[in-house]
Amino acid sequence: MPRSGAEARRRLQQAALELYRERGFEQTTTAEIAARAGVNERTFFRHFPDKREVLFDGESDLRAALTREVAEAPHDLQPLEMLLCAFRKVERILEDNRPFAEPRLHVIAATPALRERDLAKAASITEAVAEALRQRGVTHRLAGLAAQTGWAAFHQAVHAWIDDPSQSLDAHLLQAFDDLRALSVTAPPAQERPGD
Repeated sequence: MPRSGAEARRRLQQAALELYRERGFEQTTTAEIAARAGVNERTFFRHFPDKREVLFDGESDLRAALTREVAEAPHDLQPLEMLLCAFRKVERILEDNRPFAEPRLHVIAATPALRERDLAKAASITEAVAEALRQRGVTHRLAGLAAQTGWAAFHQAVHAWIDDPSQSLDAHLLQAFDDLRALSVTAPPAQERPGD
């Protein structure tokens, strides 16, 4: 039996992830997760409201950290730069949890119900970040666009980091935002060729 609440929580997360990968999310019960973790099912429900939330633990911490970092970003930054600054400060949350992050993403990708929950969680974080930008004086429309775009770049960086662990998450994050800037540079119009 785990000795502390944090230990029980960690064991439940690990057990759930193992079972979801072995048997699939839909085929796994909370009782089976608890048994694998060496606790009873009541303990499972003390830590998580349902078997989906085992994979989304920490989302509220990430949202709070991001909004705090946006609020504290230097005042001379543009909205996307504020977000890059915030993402770089919270990336440690993901770096520290890398052994859980990779299999977690695979389980979510393979399960429609989890993909739906992942999108809802992302929308919640994006709205919180947009509101933090609005609190910094960014207009409503631009704050929403910056939050959506910044989250997409962050999401891409996380997936690139999972696929290529030879570089840090920070390196992937900087690359994603460089790519984002490159997309916004206006290219000169193509010369019309004869016969076009």
